Amino acid sequence: MLRLYGAVLVICLGFACVKSASAERVTPTDRAGLQAAMAQHIDRQLVDGAYLQLKVIEGAVNPLVPAKTHSRIVQMGQFFVLCTDFRDQQGNPVNVDFYMAREGQNFLVFHTEIANRGPLQGLMRAGQAKIVE
Repeated sequence: MLRLYGAVLVICLGFACVKSASAERVTPTDRAGLQAAMAQHIDRQLVDGAYLQLKVIEGAVNPLVPAKTHSRIVQMGQFFVLCTDFRDQQGNPVNVDFYMAREGQNFLVFHTEIANRGPLQGLMRAGQAKIVE
């Protein structure tokens, strides 16, 4: 199995890394299921309407409000990445990437990157992830 180094290593901890971005075809049903699972995940995490971002270094919690879901899906082998824009308290956009896995006929979020596109960009540059057509 191929190991990814640097920032991408965080994603692989506890999960088998994939050898290639190519995998099963994403059907319209899968697309709908992925979007629905991401929306449910977000809804279940909201506290007073906000998705809470822990900022460990600052010792603060940053409330983020969902703004716009992207329709684009990135696939990395048997896993997927979906993106939603949030807004912080000042109204600034904050990108959130949700890393998702299939579980039976459903999907679940197993990792979230808030305001950090580095891991996803690294996966794409390494050919480990690609945008689903």
